[in-house]
Amino acid sequence: MAKAIYSKSPLSSLEIIQTLKSRGLLIADEEKALHILSHISYFRLKSYLLPLIQDKTTGTFKKDATLEDAYKLYKFDSALRKLICAEMEKIEVSLRTVVSQELSHTHSPYWFSEATLFSNKEKHSKILSGISSELHRSDDDQILEFKKKYSNDFPPSWMTMEVSSFGTLSLLFKHLNGGRTKRNVANYYGIADTILESWIHSFVYVRNICAHHSRLWNKTLRVTGGFPKKTSHTFIKTRVPNDKVYYILCAIRYMLLTINPNSTFTIRLIKLLEDYPTVDIRAMGFPIDWKNELLWLK
Repeated sequence: MAKAIYSKSPLSSLEIIQTLKSRGLLIADEEKALHILSHISYFRLKSYLLPLIQDKTTGTFKKDATLEDAYKLYKFDSALRKLICAEMEKIEVSLRTVVSQELSHTHSPYWFSEATLFSNKEKHSKILSGISSELHRSDDDQILEFKKKYSNDFPPSWMTMEVSSFGTLSLLFKHLNGGRTKRNVANYYGIADTILESWIHSFVYVRNICAHHSRLWNKTLRVTGGFPKKTSHTFIKTRVPNDKVYYILCAIRYMLLTINPNSTFTIRLIKLLEDYPTVDIRAMGFPIDWKNELLWLK
């Protein structure tokens, strides 16, 4: 079937407001609405209007649905992403450190460049090429000083891993040969290496969503983490969908039990949900009794 050519003309903010009103959306303050649409594109805001639509064919809204409802949902999503980003930083820094230390002591400071340690030589070569590009772009003082003093192709792991992307770290761990070293890294967090590998991949995916300010709250995640059979710390007992944000929040909380045992993440999450009581947490995959899980009681 041939695809159509998109030929719609752009609408002004005022035209968008009139269109929304004609479909039944209540807009009490048009001046505020104009201001919102001047700084938040309708394409972005539309994602938060969708839950308010009654008839997807005609685009008509539910009774009493307001633009303010969508804007509150937008602000909640923004706050949720910021909360997650703050914890992702701790997780990423910890993973860089643990992976680098374990592999450097077990093999060498240049373990990441040793093709024999990886399961796929072609993919390893591409990863190394990516690392080279990241190092070339880096303006870190220590990296620049290293290049002046030494002729090595790469700085040692504890330097290189700090300027490589989270995505690069994920790929290195994914393609690292299975065995004791990989298990040792995962054991540090009390989970199997296959689970840690899947979690790192999903962390990178969600972190990128947050970094690009994309909708997260009710998104169906394309990259998902596995459900561990055995953990050294408390994890959730209720089996929940792993393609919703609630599961990522659980994985974050679990990792923090090792990285930052005194974290206030749970307190801040609950406070955020209380600040936005109209948000449907079921759309994020929260089970009814989620607060009774020991993971969230610690």
